[in-house]
Amino acid sequence: MNGDQLADIRFCAPEQIGRFFRDHKEEPYRARQVYEWLWKKRCHAFKEMTSLSKSIRQLLTDHFTFHTANLETTRHSADGTVKAGFRLHDGLMVEGVLIPSGGRYTACISSQAGCALGCKFCATGQLGFMRNLTPGEIFDQVTYLASLIPADSSGTGNPAEKALSNIVYMGMGEPFMNYENVTESIERLTSEDGSGISPQRITVSSIGIPKMIRRMAEDGPKYHFALSLHAATDQKRNQIIPFNLHHPLGEIIDALKYHYSRTGRRFTIEYILFRNFNDSLTDAKDLAGFCRNFPVKINIIEYNPVSGSGFDRSDEGKTKAFIRFLETRNLIVNLRKSRGKDIDAACGQLAMKTAS
Repeated sequence: MNGDQLADIRFCAPEQIGRFFRDHKEEPYRARQVYEWLWKKRCHAFKEMTSLSKSIRQLLTDHFTFHTANLETTRHSADGTVKAGFRLHDGLMVEGVLIPSGGRYTACISSQAGCALGCKFCATGQLGFMRNLTPGEIFDQVTYLASLIPADSSGTGNPAEKALSNIVYMGMGEPFMNYENVTESIERLTSEDGSGISPQRITVSSIGIPKMIRRMAEDGPKYHFALSLHAATDQKRNQIIPFNLHHPLGEIIDALKYHYSRTGRRFTIEYILFRNFNDSLTDAKDLAGFCRNFPVKINIIEYNPVSGSGFDRSDEGKTKAFIRFLETRNLIVNLRKSRGKDIDAACGQLAMKTAS
């Protein structure tokens, strides 16, 4: 059996690994050791599992593959942001970003190589879709980005002990089009036999796929949800988000109402301001009307121009007026400043320019 036909061991549950050891006349407790190496000790190769004998490591090598996302490139912004390029086993590249803010660090990670949705303002959307990332490849991004936090930020020189403040699934790809792998990666990041990170520190952002919003609600997520809205009428959203032509805002509103009825949880609306497109007071009124349907908070995002998109950032005066209007409607509004613009690491700019 060649390497392409072997099962990726990080897709295997502990019970499956235990059965494997029993079938090969090895002690089943070895499965716990392997699982700890995979998710708690964050190893990236069977040879690193040094508590196992060489013969057992060879047995694993002969019967499983170990696909990883390996840190290949880093680019550092003047504002402290770091963009990381990860090489996958099949040669593809994805990007993640470490974002500093007041002594806190957020890891922005990717869920797909490329994206199928083709949003007009997004560099990733110009790439097209290549494939979904595995739970392990998503997990690896978090591990490597955490290792880039300066040692004095954690009070220890051990990268494994450097705690990220937040993890956001806002990098390349649409997380809900890779739902199973994304939720499995969150399980590994939050479980006690994984990284033990609080799910309250994790946010998953989606363009708004109605059936997946409903499924998420039924699964009772403990992580936070953010809707990438960017226009509050179908007439405008259709122009920038082709997916909206097939699933208009009415469907999304119904799914979000269902989400709130099942979970009772406030979610976040993400809204990028584009100059002279969605930044008028009329647009603000439309957004306020959309938000009357459920309890939300709003993140207004500065746009980072993408070559060929035809969009530019709203000017400061319009941005302030837009936010002031929403606040008069008793809405919770935050302005998310752009970070990492000089290295194409800001919102909407991830496009694998680090690929060789």
